[in-house]
Amino acid sequence: QVQLVESGGGLVQAGASLRLSCAASGGRSFSEYAMGWFRQAPGKGQEFVATITWSGRDTRYASSVEGRFTVSRDNAKNMVYLQMNSLKPEDTAVYYCAARDGGTWYLEAYEYEYWGQGTQVTVSS
Repeated sequence: QVQLVESGGGLVQAGASLRLSCAASGGRSFSEYAMGWFRQAPGKGQEFVATITWSGRDTRYASSVEGRFTVSRDNAKNMVYLQMNSLKPEDTAVYYCAARDGGTWYLEAYEYEYWGQGTQVTVSS
């Protein structure tokens, strides 16, 4: 069983940057898990944001964040990060970190086995 804890959310103005962190504990070796970031805005469904393979060499992004967000991981520290630049009001959401056993990348929420509690990101205009 993997436990995930997100941090780094907050209230920022449009154009600012934030770096979200997700700390993993328990379960198997962290490097055996593919990781993903999802978000959920008020009144909307869960949305894929980014995913990263076990090695960190391969990533995928939602078109809405491509070029502005960067996902990375540090397997030695059991951490995954989401660097968010040029934030827009439409990025406002609760951001969730997710993990699943397996080394490739996954785009759908149902493919992930473990979830964090989420961290709020609010971008004002």
